[in-house]
Amino acid sequence: MGLIFPVFVARTHHIIHNYEYKIFFGLTIFPMSALPLAPRPLYEEVAERLRQRIFAHELEPGSWIDEMSLAEEYGISRTPLREALKVLAAEGLVTMKVRRGAYVTEVNEKDLADVYHLLSLMESDAAAAVARRASPADLKELVQLHRELTRAQTDRERFFALNERFHVRLLEIADNRWRMQMVADLRKVMKLHRHNSLLKAGRVQDSLHEHQALMDALLARDAQLAGQRMHEHFANGLEAAS
Repeated sequence: MGLIFPVFVARTHHIIHNYEYKIFFGLTIFPMSALPLAPRPLYEEVAERLRQRIFAHELEPGSWIDEMSLAEEYGISRTPLREALKVLAAEGLVTMKVRRGAYVTEVNEKDLADVYHLLSLMESDAAAAVARRASPADLKELVQLHRELTRAQTDRERFFALNERFHVRLLEIADNRWRMQMVADLRKVMKLHRHNSLLKAGRVQDSLHEHQALMDALLARDAQLAGQRMHEHFANGLEAAS
């Protein structure tokens, strides 16, 4: 079934500002006050679907993206699909090759090391900021997330989700939106790697110990030690992922 998005229009043209929509209301004209918020552009919905398939490795790193097949599967033309691929290319998830089309980006060892290095710098800085400025309620929330993470160590998917949530929440508390955006983009690239560091035998337990050491530093309000613990956490993660 194709993607379906409502839109109010005064005629039955199938493309509005280069974005296709699948539901139309004939010649009915609605007053401006009755118009709902604009729907999400179709290409954004397509980009999110492809993004999740890439993260799940349904679309493997290095694989060619069959635009015609995907357009048929989603019931759309290639115009919004190509717009979606441009978005993913800007995020580093897709690589566009001249006269060859789009490919899922393949991350090599150097790419991975570079990403971990930058994440380590930014998240270590964020950890130090949290140690200095976090409210007691903020720290209590991180403690709770760490406890949930510990309880989830036998549930791989839940552990992955909670681990990411812990790091995201720490960044939110550190309160630098530019850093958050850069980290979000880098984490997308990190997910392209075939071997998640947490899949290595014993890595989940080691990661939990590293999180506990980080929490100890945060609760002690030791900014320098918190930054160091986060740096060590990423260094160990890179070693496990390599």
